[in-house]
Amino acid sequence: MTTIAFEKTALPIIGAPMAGGTTTPDLTAAVARAGGFPFVAGGYLTAEALAPLIDRMRETTENFGVNLFAPNPVPIDRAAFDAFASALEPVAAERGLTLNPEPVDDDDHYAQKVDYLLAHPVPLVSMTFNIPTAEVVARLHDVGTQVAATVTTPAEARTGAERGVDALIVQGPRAGGHSGTADPTRSIEDRATSDVVRDVLAEVDLPIAAGGGVDGVEMVEALLQAGASTVVVGTLLLRTDEAGTAETHRAALASDDFTETQLTRAFTGRLARALVNDFVRTFDSIAVNAYPAVHHLTKSFRAQAKKDGDPQGLHLWAGTGYRGAREASAQTIVKELGAQFAR
Repeated sequence: MTTIAFEKTALPIIGAPMAGGTTTPDLTAAVARAGGFPFVAGGYLTAEALAPLIDRMRETTENFGVNLFAPNPVPIDRAAFDAFASALEPVAAERGLTLNPEPVDDDDHYAQKVDYLLAHPVPLVSMTFNIPTAEVVARLHDVGTQVAATVTTPAEARTGAERGVDALIVQGPRAGGHSGTADPTRSIEDRATSDVVRDVLAEVDLPIAAGGGVDGVEMVEALLQAGASTVVVGTLLLRTDEAGTAETHRAALASDDFTETQLTRAFTGRLARALVNDFVRTFDSIAVNAYPAVHHLTKSFRAQAKKDGDPQGLHLWAGTGYRGAREASAQTIVKELGAQFAR
């Protein structure tokens, strides 16, 4: 069996690709220097904006990955979307904002980014939000690129295997940020990531990286013992020196004002785990399954909350292990998590 790119690192740790500016070039470089596997976060970027990030990564290491959002359109319940928009409008108006109530759709420039990666191959491309098609997998294979699919269930893992992916990123329900499920309409029950890993391995024989709820070395060990070859960490890097995390978000992760996380569609229309704040408490009950339409609807609201330094209106992505996040270099964090498991 061919060795997967993320298994060629000194330490069995992956720095999660956190889109939207959180995973910076400095963060990926720090992960690489520590001996972990860095991922360039390609979500929310055009191919033109992604290209220099990949070029920067090549200056640090030859062994890295690029993560893309695979399109996964779902029908929008227009009445439910309109009701959500109407409820948000007066709250936005208090901040001096006027929202566009018309649903906005996009495919996150997916085809253009795939074309760029075909013309400028990288060692590994991973997909989240949907399983890549067999055609895309084959085209990437043709240029020497390995492909990994983010999965959350054994059924998704089987689909990925059938379409020819080389590896799986198993994401447990306790991960921070968006769920990578290929079925965004489903409810997600709370389970330990190690249990999901075992269920996937019982049905699919592919290399696995696993993440979700990682709060320290003991969790890394548990996931490796469950059968993962590598562990994905994201939330534990949010307060690192190199992360692009907003100061308001950093402070909230350490604040006693925030005591729990929750999966919610309120911010973007796709289930994502965040610290529970006023926005979640107000809008979760009427949140609609409509990504990326809700993402675009709330984008200016969240941007204003960030500008105002208001944690109650901001999407405070966090996995259940968020209390383990601390201020330090990402290089230090990755080394501490993986040193005793060095390959």
